[in-house]
Amino acid sequence: MFVLSPLKRRIIYVTIFEIIAIVASTLLLMLLSGGDAQGSLPIAVVISLIAVTWNYTYNLMFEKWEARRQVAGRSVAVRAGHAFGFEFGLCVIIIPIYMVWYSVGFWKAFQMEAVLLLFFLIYTFVFTYIFDLIFALPNHVVVAGE
Repeated sequence: MFVLSPLKRRIIYVTIFEIIAIVASTLLLMLLSGGDAQGSLPIAVVISLIAVTWNYTYNLMFEKWEARRQVAGRSVAVRAGHAFGFEFGLCVIIIPIYMVWYSVGFWKAFQMEAVLLLFFLIYTFVFTYIFDLIFALPNHVVVAGE
């Protein structure tokens, strides 16, 4: 197990996560669109850049909102709202891009995004679990079964 500073850990996490995400998204978009890698790789890269930028922007806005509320901790409802807000905002940004890039209607673009959203839900959980096994948090005690 490797222990890294929080900044290095985040940089390595995002880099590895996004490289795998781009490859997987390209393959999924190829299947969903019936196209080839040349048609899906560029959009997978663009969507990855958008997702990283949106993640940073959304979390910055969310944390400012949280600070104004002056409530300690995050309830399940706040966490669910955070997750829903993030995914909804990402869909609002990405669906029109799919519509233009693949020359499809809203419903087809929505279906494409729904498949990718489901994939990323599972992928993020599995990736983060494995990443945490390899790269421990500084000062984090690993408990058996964790």
